[in-house]
Formats: sequence, C-alpha cells, structure tokens
Amino acid sequence: MNYLDLLPWQAVAGGLAIGFAVTILLLFNGRIAGISGIMGGLFRLQRGDIGWRIAFISGLVLSITIWNIFFALPEIRIETSHLMLLLAGLLVGYGTRLGSGCTSGHGVCGLSRGTIRSFAATAIFILTAMLTVYVVRHVIAN
Repeated sequence: MNYLDLLPWQAVAGGLAIGFAVTILLLFNGRIAGISGIMGGLFRLQRGDIGWRIAFISGLVLSITIWNIFFALPEIRIETSHLMLLLAGLLVGYGTRLGSGCTSGHGVCGLSRGTIRSFAATAIFILTAMLTVYVVRHVIAN
C-alpha cells in the first residue's frame, strides 16, 4: 500500500469510521477516545475502569490482525536507530502528559466538541511536527 495512491473516498471512509467509533464510545460509555489517556489509565489501576480500556486497546491491535487476513499491510520501513525510536517515544509520552492528551484526543475528540484547549493543542502539535521535519530533513541532514 502506497499512501500516495490513497483515493479520496478511502480517506473519507477512514475518517467516517474514526468519527463513528469516537461517537459510539462517547455516547455509550461517556469516554473520550484519546489513545494516550486510555493507555495511561491502564497504569493507574482504578476498580471498574480497566475493562473498557483493555477492550479498546485490544480492538486497535486486533483490527490490524483482521485487516491482514483480507488485505496486505503496508511495508514498514524504519530508517533510524532503536535509540532514536526510544527517545522519540519518550518525548511523545512526555508531550502527551504535558498537553493532557494526544492528537487523537485533542485533534479528533476535542476539536469536534469545540474546545479551545484542543484547538490550541492541535495547532501546537502540527506546528511542532512541521518544524521538526524541517529541522531534521533540511538543517541536520545537510
């Protein structure tokens, strides 16, 4: 799968599926589908708050397996060291805790609810990502 060959209807279908899933979780469970918050809650054991988190994360993992039964998964190429991956993961984790959420929580759920905090967080995420790509590819690489 080449993401550059992605057709517009496929992107719309994916967005609708995500929006539907987020809406179902909010309406029937009263929860925001922020992945970092759901995952982080697994490390703060609270009675009655674990099952739905495990089900949500399991669904994310199982969806890849189910997709792979019918379609080929895209090739994954990682062009950096394990140390850089570890550092990047730690920075993302720290950033999501600092920003009280990640792109899925703020970008999908928060923006759709019209929160100013999520708008600011999403704008900062995007600007930081753009700046990081520019510095890594055009300043450090040269």
